[in-house]
Amino acid sequence: MKALITGGAGYIGSNLADALLERGDEVIVIDDLSTGSIQNIQHNLGNPRFRFINDDILNSHVMESLVAEADRVFHLAAAVGVKYIVDDPLRTILINVRGTENVLMLAYRYWKRTVIASTSEVYGKSTGGDLSEDADRVLGPTTINRWSYSASKAVDEHFAYAFHQKGLPVSIVRYFNSFGPRVNEAGYGSVIANFIRQALAGDPITVHGDGSQRRCFTFVRDTVRGTILAAEKPEAIGEAFNIGSHNEITILELAHLIKRLTGSSSNIVTIPYQDYYGQSYEDTPRRRPDIRKAQRLLGFTAQYGLEEGLKETIAWCREHYSVARNNRTGKGT
Repeated sequence: MKALITGGAGYIGSNLADALLERGDEVIVIDDLSTGSIQNIQHNLGNPRFRFINDDILNSHVMESLVAEADRVFHLAAAVGVKYIVDDPLRTILINVRGTENVLMLAYRYWKRTVIASTSEVYGKSTGGDLSEDADRVLGPTTINRWSYSASKAVDEHFAYAFHQKGLPVSIVRYFNSFGPRVNEAGYGSVIANFIRQALAGDPITVHGDGSQRRCFTFVRDTVRGTILAAEKPEAIGEAFNIGSHNEITILELAHLIKRLTGSSSNIVTIPYQDYYGQSYEDTPRRRPDIRKAQRLLGFTAQYGLEEGLKETIAWCREHYSVARNNRTGKGT
């Protein structure tokens, strides 16, 4: 198979590229490196089955040639990270909506099976039990920038369903708090990346709100496996799937766990949301996926536990995060 991965220099995309290359596929990555990193794919640049294009998914001329030669399209490119989105909602909307429209138009023109990466954010302010794929969406007002990301990804999904109605073989995967090696040091919305960076630097581990909000975290190998299954199973066509773990933890408990696993002396402090995000922010107290559909149609169940995944992630961060390198060499503060 020849696979095109948009956003393939990102944390999930680069791990997906590795998995596809390992089984013998050819991989083409397009990424503008706005949040992705060349370091994530550096080890593959000499591989004759790997090709990297440093460009934007809104460049229709480049994208057309790439989609035309691919057998599968994995569309992961997006504006990501809550702080990034709150600060620049316009770019979020343009990249997520126009980018996905461009990818799907080209996939439809050349009739390529496509997987659209979505997010648990589409569910919005969930307060009830497990979230099934057909659960109602509950969002805050449009004056709150945070919901622009949820809305833009929901539009992406509507595009996908509309193209499927025209016959395009397309599937949607909704990621639930993925983490693992290569998670970006700057965070980009990853609470685990932020906590590990702070813990390794000996800085205060900052918990937003009171830390009682509950999340389910998914190790990247599970995220990648679910994504590949969605690209291959005939039953996946025209469907959306929650790709996540079913095990919950509060954010405050997560902070204590990361502090213990890193052996950090950092204090754990709580800060109001508005101190970091400004007034244009709302959070949801609980988000837990119903994974029965993914189990039934994809044969997917998360295989990695949180602590197991965190140990591997922390080991990678110790080697690659600048705060950890500076501490080892005596540089910085």
